[in-house]
Amino acid sequence: MMHKKPNVIYIYADDLGRGLLSCYGQKQFSTPNIDKLASQGIKFNRAYGSAFCAPARASLLCGIHDAHPGEWTFTRAGIYKEISRGTMTEDEVYEIIQNTGLLPEKDTLLLPRLFKNAGYKTCQIGKLEWGFATTPQQLFDHGWDYHYGYYDHERCHGFYPDFLFDNGVKFNIPGNTGIHCGRGTKLKEDDSKVDRCDKGRAVYSQDLFDDKIIAFLRENKDNPFFLFHPSQLPHGPVYAHEIYEDIRSNPDLNDIEIEFACMVRRLDITVGKIMDELEELGIADDTMVIFSSDNGYTVDHCCTGGASKTYTKDGVKLDDITVKFTSALCNDVFDADTGLSGLKCSNWEGGVTIPYIVKWPGVVEPNRETDHMMVNYDLMATIADLLDVELPDDKDGISYLPLLEGRKAQEHDTIPFASFMGPSIVSKDGLKLRIVVDWEKYRYSQFGGSNKLKEAFTYQLFNVLDDTYEVNDLSDQYPEKVNRLRTILHKECGGNLAHGTPQMHFAFYGNEYFQFDDDKTYAY
Repeated sequence: MMHKKPNVIYIYADDLGRGLLSCYGQKQFSTPNIDKLASQGIKFNRAYGSAFCAPARASLLCGIHDAHPGEWTFTRAGIYKEISRGTMTEDEVYEIIQNTGLLPEKDTLLLPRLFKNAGYKTCQIGKLEWGFATTPQQLFDHGWDYHYGYYDHERCHGFYPDFLFDNGVKFNIPGNTGIHCGRGTKLKEDDSKVDRCDKGRAVYSQDLFDDKIIAFLRENKDNPFFLFHPSQLPHGPVYAHEIYEDIRSNPDLNDIEIEFACMVRRLDITVGKIMDELEELGIADDTMVIFSSDNGYTVDHCCTGGASKTYTKDGVKLDDITVKFTSALCNDVFDADTGLSGLKCSNWEGGVTIPYIVKWPGVVEPNRETDHMMVNYDLMATIADLLDVELPDDKDGISYLPLLEGRKAQEHDTIPFASFMGPSIVSKDGLKLRIVVDWEKYRYSQFGGSNKLKEAFTYQLFNVLDDTYEVNDLSDQYPEKVNRLRTILHKECGGNLAHGTPQMHFAFYGNEYFQFDDDKTYAY
C-alpha cells in the first residue's frame, strides 16, 4: 500500500511502566493527553523494550537486539560534572568519550540516518540518545541534523541543569547552580509543596525541551521531519516542578507518591502541547506520532512512598528467583506492573514490557488495540518498509506497517533481551526462558574451574500469557523446550550467554579521569 511520507514524532518516556498511564489501567491519577493519543490510534499490549535505558536507546537506533556481542559498549556517566567543577574542558571530555569503547561504524545504518537518507530533517531534543555519555560528534555522526539537551545520563537525574548543549554548543542556564542539576531527594511526609523553585532550581528542563520542540515544528512544518524526544520523565529521583491539584487531593497517595504522579502528568502535558501544535500548524493529519518508553517500571530512584524493590511488605527479602517484585507484594500503590513481575534492570516481564501507542491519521483506525508481539527496534524495519528501503541483513526488526494498515503482520518467533540478571528469550506462543547468571561461579569457570560453568546459570521456563506473574516454573516439566530456547538464545548471544548482560558491555575511562563523589553516583 502506497502512502505519502508522513512526518514522524517519537516521544520516548524514561522508566515509564505502562501501568502508570490511565489508558493502560492507572487508577490513582489520569494521563488525559496520552489517553487521547491512544483513542486516536493503536495501543500495543505486548510490546518489549530493554531492561534499562542505554541498551534500549542503542537497540532502537541500531535496529538490533541488545544481546549481540561486539556491537557497542556503554561509557560511564558522570564525566560532564568535571566541566562544572572546572577540572576538565569540553574538548578533553569529548576526546575521552570518543576514544573509549565501541561505537557504530560510519557506514552502519542507524534510525536517524535512515530518515536523513530519505530527505527528512532529523531532530533529537532531550535526554542523550546513546550510552551514558555522548558528544556532539557522535550525535552528528548518527545522523541528527539538529540536537538539543543533555550529553550525560547522570545529569539527567536532575531537572535543573547548569548547562545544556544546542547543536553541539554549550550554553549556561542562569539560576541553575547545582552540579547535580538539582537532583531530587526523598521527601518527608510533611514537606510543603508551596515553593517548588528551591535554591539553584530556576529553569526546568522539560520547559526548555517543550519550547525547542514547538520551535522545531514551526520551522519545519512544510518539510518532512523526524523528531525524537527522549524525555527524562518520570525517571527519578523524585522531584516535581509543579504539583497538580487533582493529584495533591488524592487521599490514597503520600507526599512522595504525589510528586511522582505529577512527574508522569508533566510528561502527559508535553504530549498535549505537541498534539495541539500539530493541529494549529495544520499538519496533524500528515504526522505519525509514536509514544513509548525505554524499559519497564522502577521504584529504585523514584522512592515512591512505601514501595520497595528489595523487600515485600511483610519484610521478606526478594531473591529474584522465587520471590520477586509485584505491586501487590511490595506495596506499590500505583499498580504500575499491570499484573507482571519485576522491575527495570531485571529479565522479568515487568522489567522489559513497555507502553507503545501509534497514531497515524488516515491509516491507523482510531481506538484500536492489539496483542501483536513487537519490540522497540521494529521501528527501523517499519520505517524502512514505509519508505521502501531495503535493510541490511544484520537488522533484527520486523515491520509492523501491515498492522497499522489493518492487515495481518508477521510477528517475531522469539525475542531475546539482556538484563543485569542474565538474558531471556520469549516466544510468540508465550514460552519464556529466563536465565540468572551467578557471576562468582562464572568467573571461577573462566580460570580453569570449568566444572562450575554449568552451575553458573539458573534456567526457568514460564508461559507468560497464562502465568503473567511468572510463578509456575515449567523447566523440569519441559526440558526439551528449555533446550530449544537455550539453543536459540545461545546463538543470539554470540555463543556466550553472558553477553546477554550489560556487564559484558561496559567500557571505563579509568579512575584517573574522575573525581568520584562521596555520595551515591547513579549509573542508570
